[in-house]
Amino acid sequence: MSYIKFDKSQVVNLEFSLNRELIRSNRAGSYSSTTIVGCNTRKYHGMLVCPVDELGGDRHVLLSTLDITVVNNDKSFNTGIRKYKGDYFNPKGHKYIEDFDADSIPSRVFRVGGVLLKLERLLVHYEEQFMQRMTILEASEPMKIQMRPFLAFRSIHQLTHANLAANTKVDFIENGVRSKLYEGFPYLYMQCSEKVDFVPVPDWYLGIEYIEEQKRGYDYSEDLFTPGFFEFEAKEGDVIVFSASTKEEKTSGLKQKFTKTVSGKIPRSNYVNCLKNAAQQFIEKRGGKTVLIAGFPWFGAWGRDTFISLPGLALARHKLALYRDVIDTQVNRMKEGLFPNMGNEHNPAYNSVDAPLWFFWSLQQYLEQKGTDCWERYGEAAKSVINAFITGTIYNIKMRENGLIYAGVPGKALTWMDAVVNGVPATQRAGYAVEINALWYNAVCFALDMAKEAKDKKFISQYGHLPALIQKSFLELFWDEKAGYLADYINDEEGKNMFVRPNMLIAVSLPHSMLDKEQMKKVLDIADKDLVTPRGLRTLSPRNKFYKGIYQGSQEERDNAYHQGTVWPWLFGPFCEGWLKVYGQQGVAKVKKLIYGMEEVMSEAGISTISEIHDGDPPHTPRGAISQAWSVGEILRIIDMLETRYSKK
Repeated sequence: MSYIKFDKSQVVNLEFSLNRELIRSNRAGSYSSTTIVGCNTRKYHGMLVCPVDELGGDRHVLLSTLDITVVNNDKSFNTGIRKYKGDYFNPKGHKYIEDFDADSIPSRVFRVGGVLLKLERLLVHYEEQFMQRMTILEASEPMKIQMRPFLAFRSIHQLTHANLAANTKVDFIENGVRSKLYEGFPYLYMQCSEKVDFVPVPDWYLGIEYIEEQKRGYDYSEDLFTPGFFEFEAKEGDVIVFSASTKEEKTSGLKQKFTKTVSGKIPRSNYVNCLKNAAQQFIEKRGGKTVLIAGFPWFGAWGRDTFISLPGLALARHKLALYRDVIDTQVNRMKEGLFPNMGNEHNPAYNSVDAPLWFFWSLQQYLEQKGTDCWERYGEAAKSVINAFITGTIYNIKMRENGLIYAGVPGKALTWMDAVVNGVPATQRAGYAVEINALWYNAVCFALDMAKEAKDKKFISQYGHLPALIQKSFLELFWDEKAGYLADYINDEEGKNMFVRPNMLIAVSLPHSMLDKEQMKKVLDIADKDLVTPRGLRTLSPRNKFYKGIYQGSQEERDNAYHQGTVWPWLFGPFCEGWLKVYGQQGVAKVKKLIYGMEEVMSEAGISTISEIHDGDPPHTPRGAISQAWSVGEILRIIDMLETRYSKK
């Protein structure tokens, strides 16, 4: 029996099935995503979603969905499903589903009339190609199969509507047709492995609605264009492969290509395999660069997220070459000691004070996994970060005389708690931030360690005095003996902020920590009491008057809750590492309970992956992006840590 499997009663229940989504990437910028029943509930859903260089390189939905209709005994059974106004679903193909599993690839079995039909979907690695294999498992007599493609040709962030500018004509090609609705887009080549008839019936399907966009307060209704449908005769035992690609295919090889692609996949046969499979989805190799996508379906490659998620995604999977490729790409994009945090290659935003400091942490993990060329390869980049932070760089990021990093300008949130509402940061945390200075201390200590090994006397003489100064100032400013934990941030205007947040855990978990064991225990204890949940750590204690336990509503409401109590799975990383650091073997049972407890989410929200966030309040409903790199990466890293350092020999 498959590890991830839903029975008929679950799948036909739309309240259940529409909240479970699938995401697959091609490792080169494209992805395919929908719900387990094939009903698109987001504008980001689509069978083939590709970057279009001619339109700035952003992702665009080409093929939105594909309806499969079985015509048997003069009756038509459409296996598709779409939502229209008034909670009206048409067609209602989900009611024919007998079985769903996602072992290697998503697979659904439909019983329609006297026919048992299996549909399997995949995305080809490093190619803009979606494929669907149809297998007639049972049929008492021959039948007709019709396939109707629904085209969007629009950005993932926008919606399309019926218009006269669309080119509704198709060109006939080998076993199919090609279509290009608008100039600037590539052609979409739709072909079958067998000879088929294409019946041109150009039409717009109006008023298709996306439930999740409606919930999020966005426009949620669009029109999709269909150029017609493919039709062919089929009988029991027949196997037909449909392909949608940005280049024309040799149709005689489609079946073999499908089989070969499936054989190369990690089977999602257990919890760890699911995580490893999910980890591969975030890798994007394109244009000679290798990046990590922060999350699906709407994130790009973010600097901060890259360095935090990279150890788990690469090292836990023993991929040092991938590790180097990703860091090399980031280093080549450095500017004034900072890494781009968001935006695209043409319009990067360098608004992250912590990304350059997480860079050092990722190098430490690289070194631990036998990356022997660390200082030789990245020493100059490391020194440029330290020099920039000492002399000062953009956004008022600068080391003060006390050795600590002070950062921030009005209207900008520079730490990972970076939500902005109406131009005002929801959690600005300007000034001395606890995790920034913990990371700074770790970065300086690590750089000095590497410099000593490389006999870089100049660097040592310049900065050898800093660790003692930073530690003294940090403990004087941040440690509150009466409260028994660290301040979250301190600035000249507000003074000391003592909100209980997870940021102080980073001061515990880093390789070079300024805290003693007793201080570490106190920080861990209050985090365990106020912040730890079965799905990650809350971003604010529920005892705080600003705590928001549910992440929902408009963009403004959601952004206000984003770091005010919302749970983030990636924070299990610093908490669990800190816990093991302090309690050693005695702490393993607790860490295992937390990390392996996340196995429950493999069949929730994003199937076989981990969501970006969860509600702070029970039952900790998954929210945000359905698959997040640092959520998956940090869980994998802790599993790797448990297996390599704490498994009983």
